[in-house]
Amino acid sequence: MMPVMAASQAAPARTSADNDQPEKVYKWEAFGGFAYTSLNNVNTSRNGMIGAKFSLTRDWGRYFGVTGEGAFYPRSLSSPAIENSTQKPNETTVLFGPVLHATLYGPISGFVDVLLGGEHIGGTSQTPNISFAGGVGGGMEWKISQHLSARAYGDDIASSFSLINNSTELGNSPHKTWSSRAGVGVVYRF
Repeated sequence: MMPVMAASQAAPARTSADNDQPEKVYKWEAFGGFAYTSLNNVNTSRNGMIGAKFSLTRDWGRYFGVTGEGAFYPRSLSSPAIENSTQKPNETTVLFGPVLHATLYGPISGFVDVLLGGEHIGGTSQTPNISFAGGVGGGMEWKISQHLSARAYGDDIASSFSLINNSTELGNSPHKTWSSRAGVGVVYRF
């Protein structure tokens, strides 16, 4: 009762390479890598600082996550870091905020984040040496394997420290500065 042409049609056999299951989605990612920042928040200094940055991100869904990061910059690119001075500043930042990320093309993805937190400048005589900080940044990732990616990032973080020779009668009047940061590192997803 069936036509001969219908009986001769058959679906090709599936091979082990064919897999209809979607790629596993990981909820956490840890980043660690080399970091650079401009030292605009230390008076009379325009030198950069090098160090390390670490972050932990919790993803909710495909595009949104919340990240917490810490960065420490113990060395200046030139010594001393402040012109005509023996002071050697270091910088520590702790920031938190939302992150938006998406796959752009094949193994390449991008992200944008908005971070708020605090910044500490050590090794100088600035008072106060702790400031509220915040800014916007982003970066690109190249997926190496299911768990690993290489990341390049950049951001601009604002903070507010007092000017040099600032009178205590004025209450250590703040001076807002923007410090650019950049770096490269490795992301591990789990």
